[in-house]
This record gives sequence, C-alpha cells and structure tokens, in this order.
Amino acid sequence: MTMKADQPELKIGIIGAGSMGRGIAQVAAAGGCRVKLFDMDPEATDEAITFIEGMFKRAVEKKRMRPDQATAAIGQLHAVDKLDGLWDCQVIIEAAVENLDIKRRLFEKLESVIASDVILASNTSSLSITTLASECAHPERVAGMHFFNPVPLMKLVEVIDGLRTAPWVTDFLCDLGLRMGREPIRVKDAPGFLVNQVGRGYTIEAAHLCAEGVADFADVDRIMQDAADFRMGPFALMDLTGIDVSHPATDLIYQQFFHEPRYRPSTLMKTRMEADFLGRKTGQGFYTYVDGKPQIAEEAAAPAGDGRAVWVSRANPDAHGQIINLLELMNAKIDSGAVAASNSLCLVAPLGLDATTAAVNEQLDPERTMAIDCLLPLSGRLTLMKTPVTDPVFAAAAHALFASNDTPVTVINDSAGFVAQRILAMIVNIGCAIAQSGSATPADIDKAVTLGLGYPHGPLAFGDMLGPRRVLEVLESLSQITGDPRYRPTPWLRRRALLGKSLLTPAS
Repeated sequence: MTMKADQPELKIGIIGAGSMGRGIAQVAAAGGCRVKLFDMDPEATDEAITFIEGMFKRAVEKKRMRPDQATAAIGQLHAVDKLDGLWDCQVIIEAAVENLDIKRRLFEKLESVIASDVILASNTSSLSITTLASECAHPERVAGMHFFNPVPLMKLVEVIDGLRTAPWVTDFLCDLGLRMGREPIRVKDAPGFLVNQVGRGYTIEAAHLCAEGVADFADVDRIMQDAADFRMGPFALMDLTGIDVSHPATDLIYQQFFHEPRYRPSTLMKTRMEADFLGRKTGQGFYTYVDGKPQIAEEAAAPAGDGRAVWVSRANPDAHGQIINLLELMNAKIDSGAVAASNSLCLVAPLGLDATTAAVNEQLDPERTMAIDCLLPLSGRLTLMKTPVTDPVFAAAAHALFASNDTPVTVINDSAGFVAQRILAMIVNIGCAIAQSGSATPADIDKAVTLGLGYPHGPLAFGDMLGPRRVLEVLESLSQITGDPRYRPTPWLRRRALLGKSLLTPAS
C-alpha cells in the first residue's frame, strides 16, 4: 500500500460506509485523493473512518507503508453528514444497497447538488448502468466502477460504459482506478458485466450436477480443486460468499438476459436460501459448520483390487494413449485385443457423452464398463464414471486400480460429461460469449477473471489449454445427450476451434 506522489488534487465523494464503501475510501485515500465519506447513518461514517485509520496504522506496523504516508492518507479522510457536503467533488462513487430505485433516487438528489460535469459512478455488481442513468438529467456522466470485496486486497475494478456514457468519463475512471492501485478493466454494460457472468458457469453448473444426482457437494469441490486447480470448490465458495448473495445475483442475471439458458438458476440454490441455509454465516449451507469449520466426512478408503485385465477404448486415440501409459506405470494387466475379453474391465474416455452412450456406441457390455475423464491430465485426482448398471465388482476394480499409486479417485454416477468437463466447458463458453458480444477484449476477459475470481486461468486461456476442438466436442455432445440449449457452443468458440486458432484471437 503506497501513497501516490505528484498527483493533482482530486476530491472524491463516496456514498455508503459499509464494507465496500470503506474499502473504496481506503484505496482512494492511499492513492492521494481527498475523500469525503457520506452515509445516512453518521455513526457508520465515523466508524468507517476509524476502521480505515486502523488499517493504515496496521500497514505501517507490517512495513507496507511509511509512517508519513499513513499520516498523509489519514489526513485525506473526511466525514460529511449531508449529501450537500459532496458539492465540490469531481467524482462521486455510490456504494449503497443493491436496489435500483434507491440508487436512482440517490442520483436524482445528487444532481440537484453537484455541477453537470461531476462524474457519477456506481459500484453496482449487477444492475444496468444504462438503466440507472436513464432518468438522470446528464446520463452521459454516469458510469459503473465495480470494485471487489475486500477492496484493498482485490486489485480488479470493472469500469463500465453505459449506452449513453461519454468516453471521457470511463477514460477518467480507468485513470482513477490506476491511481487507487487497482487494475481497471473496461467493460460494456451487460447483465453481470464480465466477472459475474463468468462466475455463473462455475457455481450454477456445479449446482445442476448435484441436483441431477451425479455427485455430492464434497466430491464436486474435491474434483475442481484437485483436478482443475481451483483454490476453492464451487460449494465451499458459495458458502463463503453467502447463498443469499449468489442465488439472487444469478437470478437477476438470468432475468436481465431474458432467460438465457446458460444462466438458468438451480432449484438447489433457491431452496437452500429459502431454508436460511446461507453458508458459513448461518452455520449451515451446502455444508454444516462448527466453529467456522465445515463438517465434511473423510473419503472412504479405496477398495481392494482383484488384478483383472483392463481393455481400453480406442474411440478417443489421445485418451487411449494417456490411459495406456498410466496403466503401464501401474503395472496393470492390459487387454490389448481388438475386442474386450469376457472378464476384462472396459474403459471408455468420452468427451461430453455419458458412460452409457459411450458403451452402447462401442457395443461394450455396460455392466463391465467404466468411464474415465481425460480432458485434464491424468496426474491429479482422477474421476471415474459408472453406467447405471455397472457391476459393483467392476466399479471397485477400476477404483482400486487407479488408486493403487496413492492417486485420489472420485467415482461419480452416469452423466453427460464429467464434473470437470461440464463446469470448465461452461466457463469457457461464457467467456467466449462475452468475447463474441464485444463487451470486453479477449485479453481483458481473462485478466478480469484471474484477478476478480482467482481462477487458475482465464476462460479463453483455459479453452486454449484444454484444446478448443475438445471443448467444442464436449459442448456438442452435452447438447446432443441432454437437448438443453444452455450447452450450445458460441460462434466464437466454434469458429476458432474449426480454424485451429486460439480463443484469444480477437475479431478482425
């Protein structure tokens, strides 16, 4: 945390002294801006300033700021008890409650106080900037400046152009974001802007998977952490942020997109919110919490193996090679016949198909068939899938075999696409949809997602890593098996996959 030297004086008004407002005030003061903080509750304003002062003092103790820098930053903070007190600010950022009517009334009052060239920025995470500005006398000076919580730690800020926003306004806000030590990403107005759209792919698809009985919450979280390298599984994440936050945001994005199937909410999230199972803050969400710790049963030990031979499908040549290499490292008995022997375990590696369809397509005995996910490298947690009629003896044999070198293994029920295949394909496809719309550049889409959501890769880089053609195959197979339009591939993905181009290739 450093003070910005040699910057022209800039007065910023901030409305709302909650966690977001005080965070914005802190980074603005650290950036050398003169900050006027207003809240309807004067005590909240005073408490916020005291809190921010404490944060600056702690930064000195941790040697992140010099004492003179902290003193200067504290001196930039001023409480005002009336909106009129913001009259001389050049920029006003509202961080009020996420309610369109409240924000509109607030902007109406501000316009009676401030000059016509003062920028009005909203920290809204999901409300349309165009709609918010539509009743303003000067909609051209209204824009979005969406920070992420906790503001001092989250470097990203989305700067949003409404349809009538003047370009100079968002140019100015991008410069302001840099002055505050943030990484500004410029986005066109759209439901959920950029980061919240991509985030739906992670959480909604996970909820749909569990609602279908494919796997339980803990198994989905383990797969996405151990196999796909996410820092937190989707259900642990929703419990942390609060289901009363994630589900309403999902529903709002779905409504604003006129029921776009990609953003269709899950009843699994809705019913938990209605039951007040909101996550860590209520002690019960997708997990039960005791003293803030989730109560998750340990994974059962892998069964004992029976040493039977394994026949591997050649329908997916790349996957066949991966599986054979792994089996050889395990010293497994490999059935190399053109047709599986009568007592061999049959392994298939479908992309987007369920184990049943793969077995039927290849005329295999479904009672002896198991599927393995080869979209991701076979070096982390492995996911195996049963058909509805897989003999438990063969399911146990597959589990034991792949766990024999101490690799964690998750066995799931039959599903079109595995857990990671479905979730990652949705994330990639939503990123491609944003690129297709021109709401942000491909590079900015990935930058925003890695900074704002902490994903191991941005959606387009993820698609390139997995292979655009393979992601396209997953989505096409999911569409074929389920008939659900939420899996339809975007033109951005399809064209680049067919041309053999990177998903980060911008439109010409």
